[in-house]
Amino acid sequence: MTRVLVVEDDPQLVRALVINMQARQYGVDAAPDGATALRLAAARQPDVVILDLGLPDMDGVDVIKALRGWTRVPILVLSARRASDEKVAALDAGADDYITKPFSMDELLARLRAAVRRTEDVPLAAETTLVETDAFTIDLLGKKATRGGRDIRLTPTEWHLLEILVTNPGRLITQKHLLQEVWGASQSSKTNYLRVYMAQLRRKLEADPAHPRYLITEPGMGYRFEA
Repeated sequence: MTRVLVVEDDPQLVRALVINMQARQYGVDAAPDGATALRLAAARQPDVVILDLGLPDMDGVDVIKALRGWTRVPILVLSARRASDEKVAALDAGADDYITKPFSMDELLARLRAAVRRTEDVPLAAETTLVETDAFTIDLLGKKATRGGRDIRLTPTEWHLLEILVTNPGRLITQKHLLQEVWGASQSSKTNYLRVYMAQLRRKLEADPAHPRYLITEPGMGYRFEA
């Protein structure tokens, strides 16, 4: 049974989440504050954490940082905070996804299933050299991409950006992280760079660049590669 730890101080929301998840055969533990959440996480070893940022005893970002000190458990943030910088702070601290309140229960459960699938999927091993999709293939060792049997010319910058995304399948990578990795810390606010290069990658790799299947934008937060 997949175990979920819900960290939320709204009793009505907790009850709704517990009922919906138990109906789908998840085991659920609930914590009303950060300190309880950290104790339960250590004791119960959940498979996924659903975390509200606005807790009565500590900020949710601090809970994320504390968890990331010892576990890679997927963390789905559930918060009323809508500002992009607050979302990015949670993601940079180590959260895997961010859902804004009010939310659709169906969407939350879909994100939860995706998080569980990612933990069950075998991660890319060090010796993995090929990432294959129905549209294109990435040869990590040879540093080249092919589409329809033909080599696709990528610039060093396009390659670096693509490499980060495809080696973290399903994970939301923040704009700040991508900018720092590809262009350096001094360029971490130049989000226009990302928009330009992601558009170029989609034109070269996606069957329908206007409606990408693999290189996905999470507005205001970052990008993810969906295999």
